Formats: sequence, structure tokens, C-alpha cells
Amino acid sequence: MSQDMGVAGAGREVLVGGLQELGLRMSDPQIDALMTYLDLLQKWNKVYNLTAVRDPAEMMTHHLLDSLAAIEPLVRQVGERTVQLLDVGSGGGLPGVVIAVACPWINVTCVDTVAKKAAFIQQVAATLKLPNLRGLHARVESLNALSGQGFDVVCSRAFASLVDFVNWSRGSLYPGAVWMAMKGKHPKEELATLAAEAPGVEVFHVEQLRVPGLEAERCIVWMRPATHAVA
Repeated sequence: MSQDMGVAGAGREVLVGGLQELGLRMSDPQIDALMTYLDLLQKWNKVYNLTAVRDPAEMMTHHLLDSLAAIEPLVRQVGERTVQLLDVGSGGGLPGVVIAVACPWINVTCVDTVAKKAAFIQQVAATLKLPNLRGLHARVESLNALSGQGFDVVCSRAFASLVDFVNWSRGSLYPGAVWMAMKGKHPKEELATLAAEAPGVEVFHVEQLRVPGLEAERCIVWMRPATHAVA
């Protein structure tokens, strides 16, 4: 028991240090929620295979801190106003759950085609008492802003090619919405393909991210429907 507490304490120290490096201010309840989420992810992963990363220390850097690195850019983009965010192919809830914890004013829907993954998100929402988080078992192509299932931000993390991501989720964007695609290295080839195969999409910023404790390149590709695009 004491050993488990020691591991948890060490993980919390890494998280707090990472938040400081990222310049993010979070309350103790928010930090507790992130640690509880990480614990749930580890436990459910043994049965439901939510993520290929299984080492707790790697989960902290590769998942939690990696997702937290996107918080400041997201807030800079949308401000602290109520917005609807869709996390496509969310899997175990990354970055959707992290966004819901860090930004309680953002209503997060994590959509996945695998029912057990959507069920996990629902369990996380209940356990952490997050009214702004829900899991949805559906194909993103089935969501339509015209039927009320629309979003101000549609995000993904290592989900699919940029072309597939925007084409599959285009119908779920509210007017003025943006796409937020979290990627590893600068996706030059994907961007070239996007320009050729999705001319109605404008890339307005490729933002480099720095993830504490992770020696790997990360970036966000920000996109929006081009204003001159014909519906």
C-alpha cells in the first residue's frame, strides 16, 4: 500500500512539475482528477486495451503531459467562453478528458467507433464528476451540425491523416469552427496532400509544442473551412 502511494506521489510530482513548465495553473482538485484519470486508464487498459502505452511513467509523459501541452494554445484560440469541442477517435480520452478537466467551460464530447471506449469515457465523467464530458459511440461522419450535433472545435490526436480527419468531420463544424489536429513531426507531406485533395480547407497555423519530459517533436495543425469554399 505504501509503495503504491509512493508511486502515486512520484507521479503527482512529475505532473505538478510539468504543469509549471507549461505555465498552467491548476487547482488541487483538478490535479487530483488528472491523477485519478490516469489510474482509471491504467486499470481499464488491462481489459479494454485503450492504449498501447502501459508503463505508468510513459503514460504520464506520452499521454497526460502531451495532452496538457495543447491546453494553452487551445485557450488562446477559443478564449474562456463556453464552446463545444469534439475529440475524434478519442480512444481512452486523449486529449478530450484532459481538456474537460483543465477547461471546465469547454463542453467535450469524445467520439469513438468502439463502444467500450465510449463507455470508458462515460465512466470517467461519472467518477470525476465532470458535467462537461461525455462519451459518444458513433462514427464522426454521422454527426451533423444541421441536426444540432455541431461543434466549435473539432480535435484529434494521432487519429488519421489530415485529409481523412477533415473530410470525415466536416459536417460536424458550426460556422466559424476550427480543426485542431495534434501531430508529431511537422507533417509536410500530409499538408501537401491536404492542399491537393481538400482545397476547401485552410491551414492557418502550424504550432510547435514542447512536452515536458518528452524528447520528441509535437505540433498542432490549425485548420478551418476556407472562406471562398463552395458548399
